[in-house]
Amino acid sequence: MFEVPAEKIAFYEENGFVQLEDVLSEKEINELSAYLDEVMAIEGEHTQSVEKDSDYFKILNSKMNTWRDSAGMALYVLSPKLADIARQFSGSTGVRLFHDQAFWKMPGDSKPTPWHQDATYFPMHESNVLTLWLPMHDVDDVNGCLSFIPGSHKEGKLTNVDFLHPIDLLELTKESGTNLRRPVNVPLKRGSFTLHHGLTFHYAHANKSDKPRRVLTIVYMPENATFNSKSNHELTQGSSLQEGEPLKGRLFPVLASASQSD
Repeated sequence: MFEVPAEKIAFYEENGFVQLEDVLSEKEINELSAYLDEVMAIEGEHTQSVEKDSDYFKILNSKMNTWRDSAGMALYVLSPKLADIARQFSGSTGVRLFHDQAFWKMPGDSKPTPWHQDATYFPMHESNVLTLWLPMHDVDDVNGCLSFIPGSHKEGKLTNVDFLHPIDLLELTKESGTNLRRPVNVPLKRGSFTLHHGLTFHYAHANKSDKPRRVLTIVYMPENATFNSKSNHELTQGSSLQEGEPLKGRLFPVLASASQSD
């Protein structure tokens, strides 16, 4: 397995995000990129997609749970190597998959993704979820890289943000007297990725290039995460889960645990 350097974990704990370079080989990223293109081009039985004529499409064209419609995608979404990297940052004994999501930020009439916290959208009480953000190509502030507010994960859970009619999270923190540091852009080279905490404020620049910005995200949650019945997340709508019950089962498998890594 990939042993994360102690200084990377310390950086993550202080700032709420971290960048890891050259984790995937050229062969792996070529393979994953091809699988992702394939799954984005089909009408999957299990994925949830964005309508192309919707306003949201200008912000993000996305598909959720690509692993359920593509064995190739499952190789990477369920990857023990990637999951164990997330576990080392999580502070948990193990991590489960919550979901994967493919995000294409389309060229042309592209719009930025506003500042938000991932954990406010998810149906679990725990906030120490992690999002792995893996681009299929180099990204920068021209084609839609991420920006983070260092230390913002220490602000606690605020509110989810409507991407079409966003509120200003930074204004909310000013009202509480918090002086957050300036945003940090994180350009990435192909084969590298970021991990960020579920409460870290982050933002994606508009895509000003002439090609789609193509990214796979994988969301990991603690293996003992519990259901928050106030959420209306698509993956738990209509389920028989009760408030406070463990989020587990075939859709939320444990992908890495400390005992497996010993």
